[in-house]
Formats: sequence, C-alpha cells, structure tokens
Amino acid sequence: MPDKTLMQTWAARARAVLPAGGFGNFDPSIFIREGKGSRIWDEDGREYVDYLIGSGPMLLGHGHPEVLEAVAEQLPKGMTFFANNAAGVELAEEICRAVSCAEQVRFLSSGGEADMYAMRLARAFTGRDKILKFEGGYHGMSAEAQMSLAPTQLVNFPQAVPDSAGIPEAVRGEMLIAPFNDLDYLESLLAEYGDRVAGIIVEPLQRIIPPAPGFLEGVRALCDRYGIVLIFDEVVTGFRFAYGGAQEAYGVTPDLCTLGKIIGGGFPLAAVAGRKPIMDHFDKAIVGPEKWLMMLGTLSGNPVAAVAGLKTMEILRRTGAFDTLRSHGERLQSMFRRHLDAAGVPHRIVGHPTLFDVVFVDREVRTYRDVLAADQKKNGRFNAVLRENGVFKSPGKVYPSLALTEADFELTELAVQRAAAAIA
Repeated sequence: MPDKTLMQTWAARARAVLPAGGFGNFDPSIFIREGKGSRIWDEDGREYVDYLIGSGPMLLGHGHPEVLEAVAEQLPKGMTFFANNAAGVELAEEICRAVSCAEQVRFLSSGGEADMYAMRLARAFTGRDKILKFEGGYHGMSAEAQMSLAPTQLVNFPQAVPDSAGIPEAVRGEMLIAPFNDLDYLESLLAEYGDRVAGIIVEPLQRIIPPAPGFLEGVRALCDRYGIVLIFDEVVTGFRFAYGGAQEAYGVTPDLCTLGKIIGGGFPLAAVAGRKPIMDHFDKAIVGPEKWLMMLGTLSGNPVAAVAGLKTMEILRRTGAFDTLRSHGERLQSMFRRHLDAAGVPHRIVGHPTLFDVVFVDREVRTYRDVLAADQKKNGRFNAVLRENGVFKSPGKVYPSLALTEADFELTELAVQRAAAAIA
C-alpha cells in the first residue's frame, strides 16, 4: 500500500483526540498549512484560490503586510491584560463613527457570544422574555440561537425546533420562529405576542438570502409599534457590504447590532453595539444591580486583535476598496451564471456580490425552505469538482476578497466550467 499522505496522517491523529476528528467547523479531512494573499496550501502541498477566507474575516487576504506590521509592533508590548487598552478604545471609537446604530460598544471574543449578549440585553431593557428569530437564521451557538437554525423537520410557525441536544425544554417556550421575508406573517404573529417579545434578531442578509424590498423597513416599523428591540446580526455583513455594514447598504437602523470577523482583522474579536439606553445595562452604576447585565471575557478587546482590526478598517476606508470588492463579486457571479446556463443546469445565484452562492433550484429563493428544497447532491458534486480544480469554498457560500488577482479569476473560471459540466 502507498504511504499515507500528510493530511491522512493528521486526520488519524485528530480522530484520536478530537470528537469527530475536527474542530467542528469544516470538513475534518482538510488541514490547511498556510495562507498568503488570495491563496492557501493544504498539508499535502495542494494550492487553492481561497473563497472561504476563514469563514469571512480575511477580507484583505491572508497575511496582509500592513496588518502583520501592526501586530508585530504590538506583540512585544503585550498580548492581553484583562484591563482597558488604548487600541481597544480607538477601535470602539471607529465602530461608533462607522455604524449607524452604534452609540456604545462592548467587546467579546466571538460573534456567538455577541449574539447571546444582544438577546440578553433586549430582555434586560424591555423586561420581557420572548425572542423572535427567523427560521434558518444563524446567530451562534447559544441555546436560543440553536432553535430552528437548520431544521429538517418542518413544523408550523411559530414553533421552535431545537437543533442540538442539551437544550432545556423551557428555552423553546421563550422562542418564536417566523419565516424570513414574510412581513404579513410577522405582523399577524406580533398582533398576538408583540407585548411579550423583548427582541427580534435577524441577519439582514440571512445566510445568503437577501431581504425582499421593504422587509427590513417593515420589521423596523413593527418593532417601533410594539416596543421591541431590533437586533441586526452583522457578524458577517458588518464592514463587508459597505463600511457601515448592511444597515448602511439597506438604509435601516436597528437598536443593537453584533459585529465580528472583520473587526478583529483575523484575530478573535466581536462586539455588541447599540443605543446608549440599552447599552447602559452593562453599567451597574446607571441601571442598578437588578437591571445590570454582567459580562466578563478574558480576551475581550485584547490589544492584538484591536490593532489588527484598526489596520484592516483603515485599509477598507481607502478610496475604491468596496467598489473593488463588489466588482470582484459581480465578476464571480457572472462567471458562475454563464457556465451553469451554458451547461443547462437549473440554478439561482443568491446573495450579495460580497457574499453569495449557487443554489440548485429552479425558483426564486426567499426563505430557508427554498434553500432546503435545492438539489443537495448537485451542490456536493459541484463543490467537490471546484476543490479538485483548485477552488476552495464552503458548501454554502462564496466569500470574495480584495486579494484576488487576474490569475485567480482565470483559474476559477476553468474550475467553474469543469464543475458545471460535471453536474450537467
């Protein structure tokens, strides 16, 4: 028998010490050795154009020299202190300048933590218990977020379906589930439950599904009518759709938003940002012990992530950065569409130029259930052929980056052409 490859060797070692042989994030058979610019290399030395970009944070590409320089300057001064640091304050100031809803910021280490605290803030501020989310919306790994994230059992709304073991039944009773992009249903649901709902949490772009015209505006109006805290989960869309995120792109301002990925420049960092009267619940001196929301995090706002985020955001403020990013995405979307059309494969390109994917379905995609109805075998084969031909992406998203080159587009086009032919 031939010797094992390095990736096979690492996979065997991983299975011995990691549940399911991985970190829980991605295909556990893949081990990435390094990344530079728009490319990554696996442990067997295979090279790919990277459209996963760490699940979103590496918008500038891997190892951007200016970010590396900022981090290298910080490292000898200290990596974390569990105390305030100036870079963290500067980062909070820049978020408040950029993001419409942000009057104050509290840092955390992950987007899932930020979403959990945002829902808790809504409860603290309103004195209500119920949270409403949309079926298929991803908001981290808290008990509330793991309701109807990816249900295979499609039940009647607003019943919640837990996606994980270990969640108390009581949590289900405090969650309401609605279909994304259905304003009429949401209005009827709030007519019954509105005075008991603390917050509505929504991805402005739900995974890859865009909001229908008027949907986010309608959600905002309903939250105002019933005194509900509107939370935009902008962990993915923040500083990607535009410098001010999806709330800038769509022209709708929430009460709170959550941020992550890009604001840490590739290091663990996230934030809750929002209106001061709500954020005051982090300040015991203002709201008192009964309404105070305790929050601690060993690495929250650490200076290494803060300087990486500050430099990343400085680069994104430069003239033409977002025009270039959108242009890259539009070119990729056109490429996918052209070759799938030529192969006669029914599909929809769904999302935003800065974040999208192909859904193998012959109808408009407006909700989670539309995505669930897609041809998953074609999706799996299509992505497998892309990877065989040097294109690395997640099973459900394409993340363009600013680091893409003409050579990357040429390689990608050939891979897409071959993948389309393979599923025709």
